[in-house]
Amino acid sequence: MEKRWNILSADNAKVQALQEALKIHPLLCELLIQRGIEDFEAAKKYFRPNLDHLHDPWLMKDMQKAVTRIEAAVEKNQHLLVFGDYDVDGTTSVATLYQFLKKLTPHIDYYIPHRYKEGYGISKIGIDYAKETGIDLIISVDCGIKSIELVTYAKELGIDFIICDHHLPDAILPPAIAILNPKQIDCNYPFKELCGCGVVFKLISALAEKYKMPAESYLEYLDLVATAIAADIVPIVDENRTLAFFGLQQVNEAPCPGLLALMDLAKQTSPMRITNLVFAVAPRINAAGRMDDAKKAVQLFIEKDYTKALAIGSLLQQDNLDRREADTTITEEALEQIELDLNHSNKKSSVVFQPHWHKGVVGIVASRLIEKHYKPTIVLTQSGDVLAGSARSVIGFNLYEALHACREHLIGYGGHFAAAGMTLALDQLEPFKLAFEREVSARITEAQLVPEIIINAVLPLDSINKNFYQIITQMEPFGPDNMRPLFIAQGVYDTGYSKLMKEAHISFNVTQGNNPIKGIGYNMPHYMPIVKSGKPFDIVFQLQLNEWQGTETVQMQVLDVKASS
Repeated sequence: MEKRWNILSADNAKVQALQEALKIHPLLCELLIQRGIEDFEAAKKYFRPNLDHLHDPWLMKDMQKAVTRIEAAVEKNQHLLVFGDYDVDGTTSVATLYQFLKKLTPHIDYYIPHRYKEGYGISKIGIDYAKETGIDLIISVDCGIKSIELVTYAKELGIDFIICDHHLPDAILPPAIAILNPKQIDCNYPFKELCGCGVVFKLISALAEKYKMPAESYLEYLDLVATAIAADIVPIVDENRTLAFFGLQQVNEAPCPGLLALMDLAKQTSPMRITNLVFAVAPRINAAGRMDDAKKAVQLFIEKDYTKALAIGSLLQQDNLDRREADTTITEEALEQIELDLNHSNKKSSVVFQPHWHKGVVGIVASRLIEKHYKPTIVLTQSGDVLAGSARSVIGFNLYEALHACREHLIGYGGHFAAAGMTLALDQLEPFKLAFEREVSARITEAQLVPEIIINAVLPLDSINKNFYQIITQMEPFGPDNMRPLFIAQGVYDTGYSKLMKEAHISFNVTQGNNPIKGIGYNMPHYMPIVKSGKPFDIVFQLQLNEWQGTETVQMQVLDVKASS
């Protein structure tokens, strides 16, 4: 699929001033300016994260109320329930808060709703369970901010609520004792982009201060916080960057037995990075909720014995294998359905449906379809008497607004700019498909239908060396708003030694007239004619370290190729 290349720039005066302050390659200063780092102090904070950079938890609205209510519950021997979502952020949040509160009181339980029996967020079944088991206080994590009716219902049953959430609040809030959510309009907390587990981390750090507990009492959960930050795709800037940095240190040096078991099952070796957590660890955790029951994930995280953790982890591993199989099968069937639609090439959206598709993987399948057909995509399946589905968007297109415009055809819908879910009656399938196509066609631009590669800078090949690469690695952890830098080298030539490996991957050996440099491009056989044309071409790449027979060299991981214009 042809991609647009967008080469960023940076203010020359700012780059020059920063280069004079830092005495590093001006191109590295360009990368920092693009990230909003414009002076020595900001650069020092960026390159040298420190736990002192974390914000005061008491700045968060209702923190005092939340701590006071938990104190009262501990003092009166009341029963507490930690209620969380079934994804990575939800299960790590539950495990973190449950383990910390267990240090304060034995009267604590946790609850994860079943994805298919109860749906997302606070559930009536969960509240009824709390009532039956004598719970006095429910603390919801990574959910609850929109659950006005259910929090009201709990209140009528004599159960108090504390809500810890990071999703965007509505104008009217649930009647909870305290709501911890930095996205509240009147919350003065300086960083708004915490994940659910990040909000929990602020609560336990405040509780530790109140109870005069050592910092280790809450810092020991940083490995779980980093896992949640990675999986929830939140911006890795400010406080998230600090938490991820020290959380990754813990993941690599002393992870909890549950995480260690998952890393071993996924055959992950040190050093673990954000990408390892996103692509190897997170899918195994999410698979529990997608294919079966996410309570297993919490059991895994709170287990102190490695052998027992490995047994639970093996169950998640099997769930993930089942998820992969379903994902592969459904993706193939969905692609075939698209191919059979002779009018699909003229459409601006993709909507596919089969009644037997597994509800737990339709969101993943929607993302897979976008890799092949770059359009806002909805994958639907049958759930009882209704259709249920997941939608994924392309960069820059507001999916939620398009769904909102089609609401007359929907029973329910929810989500955000890039991803959403919906339910609809069987007889509304065709009218909904037409309405969604009409709304997408009216709102999307032609540019949004072409995938874009954002390139940070033009990098001459002779600037690539070990020192340059080592400074790049100090910019980790990478993630949203702090992505691994992407470079472009223009007018390069094949030295004659570039070759195709395993009929799929290109082993690059290119030059700009000086020393040649090597690289690897995965699944790129279609670019060989450009590489071997004898004419200059441009390559987009990241830098990586290649180790061969004890020698380390910096090489390129090539992501795209075009003939030089």
